Amino acid sequence: MANITRRQFLGTAAAAGAVSAVSFPKMIRAQGLNEKLQVGFVAVGGRAGAHTEASYKAGLQCVAFAEVDKTRWNGVTGRQGWEQAKGYTDWRKLFENHGKELDVVFVATPDHSHFAPSMTAVSMGIHCYTEKPLTWSVREAQLLAAAYAKNPKVVTQMGNQGHAGEGWRQAYEYVKAGAVGEVTEFHTWTNRPIWPQGGNRPEGSDPVPETLDWESWIGPAPMRPYKGNRTYHDFAWRGFVDFGSGALGDMACHTTDGIYSIMEPGYAATAEPYIMTGPVTDMWPSGMIIKSTYRPKNGQRGFRTFWYEGNDGAGRPLMPVPPEELASKGRPMNLPRTGNLIYGTKGKLLVEGDYWERVRLLPLERHNEFGEPPKLLERSPGHHEEFFMACRGEKPREFSRSNFSYSGPMTANIQLGNLCARAGKKLELDEDGKITNDSKINDLAWREPRAGWGPLEMKV
Repeated sequence: MANITRRQFLGTAAAAGAVSAVSFPKMIRAQGLNEKLQVGFVAVGGRAGAHTEASYKAGLQCVAFAEVDKTRWNGVTGRQGWEQAKGYTDWRKLFENHGKELDVVFVATPDHSHFAPSMTAVSMGIHCYTEKPLTWSVREAQLLAAAYAKNPKVVTQMGNQGHAGEGWRQAYEYVKAGAVGEVTEFHTWTNRPIWPQGGNRPEGSDPVPETLDWESWIGPAPMRPYKGNRTYHDFAWRGFVDFGSGALGDMACHTTDGIYSIMEPGYAATAEPYIMTGPVTDMWPSGMIIKSTYRPKNGQRGFRTFWYEGNDGAGRPLMPVPPEELASKGRPMNLPRTGNLIYGTKGKLLVEGDYWERVRLLPLERHNEFGEPPKLLERSPGHHEEFFMACRGEKPREFSRSNFSYSGPMTANIQLGNLCARAGKKLELDEDGKITNDSKINDLAWREPRAGWGPLEMKV
């Protein structure tokens, strides 16, 4: 073992899931290696701050980071013990200069920039946590799932923190207990977008701030001029097709998460833009409803899903019709502003909140009569915690429950909704996720990265 590298040791431990956290740091020190997981960040501002905070509290050591906006670098350099971390505005420099040192990488850039650094990390054998949605396109998600299968020592996680929660587990247990019979439909709605959508590309340009690396921010997308007043950076990018995934990409990895956990459906059979307030232009429309169908699988019947976002063009939010059973003892009740309705052959289940915070059978009298279902699933210690435990080898890599084998197909199905909106038509797919009724649409499922901005390594 004289020449073993730090990552080789930790990777072997993670794959085996059997080396205790108490014993292996001593062995590492015998090799002259640092017992702390060495972490790098692709973005440290905004949502990425949750990951720098969690990593710092968990005792990881930051080696280096990449953040296009230098006004945000203090998210790393301002932490005691991390002051010497090397900072870059270009994520490629992080891997080129520090790839051999890194055990873990967090990717929390805008959607369009998730794929290349995530694929690079996994292909280099570096554990990878990537924010939701896992990717900007259908094909990127499929490729990251393939990379996870190809690189069996790498631990991965997508950042949909509700997957570590209690709600979807309770819903799963109600369904498996027969509380609603066979599931036939899911209706999911959101209060997003809370940023501009439905417009065209802004005209003109503004000077790029000296603290912002616009070339790196654009990354794999087609180049366009910078616009100030937060037109793109640092939040409103979500509404632009080239950079974000709209309300569907922002929230469905949270709000539809339980669908994929409960049903394990594979790829959708069809996806269609059921209602759209307008065509997809440079921006996603201000409102739409997406209908998808799923095949019978593993003895369960096929089912349908409906996704509602935005408004109808007159300011009214797009939401499902409240079921009659929502009334309790003659008192009408409103649907929560975000949530799910699960329809079955024998009943209905109401899920409140983005993260499946509260689960109730309808009507509420039936919920009280049925009581709590038997617990069938292991509970999570926390979304970051399960990832860190798997990275350290305390648990198998699948203990990180939203790993790319789960979140890859899930994200592909979610982005299929955006793809059918861009195509403006119903899409039919085979069981491998390939579009069969219009082969040209498969070209929209992938975007060739701008020259130089693809993955540095790609093992799939």
